[in-house]
Amino acid sequence: MTNRSLATSYLTKATSRLKLLPLLLSDEDYSDVIREAQEIVELALKAMLRNQGIEPPKWHDVGPILLGHAERFPSGTRAHLQRLAEISKWLRREREMAFYGEIDFIPSEEYELDDARRASADAEFTVGKARELIGPVKA
Repeated sequence: MTNRSLATSYLTKATSRLKLLPLLLSDEDYSDVIREAQEIVELALKAMLRNQGIEPPKWHDVGPILLGHAERFPSGTRAHLQRLAEISKWLRREREMAFYGEIDFIPSEEYELDDARRASADAEFTVGKARELIGPVKA
């Protein structure tokens, strides 16, 4: 499998998962919107890295890798790398709390509509930038 075909596979998965977010939002399952959005963003960003011939690391926040290889991206994509890195960092931070919580942090009680809307919009933005770079995929 080539970097290009694996990049397309990642982007296809991210695009398909976007369809879950409106359902989770309508069910007021805001913590799961956060969790799914993080996975969508991670897949899309790793697709972008692979597309540019960069092996993504096996951790969740690849924002620093994007920024470290900015010169490998076309200028249109490069203009958005800082925002993409910020999205990745924010969702990575929220990832475990949204899924597992803590004794004093119940995810289904702590996350609100605004949090979920932000995560959903960030996932849409990220997948959109990945599509611009890689091209359309089926989903």
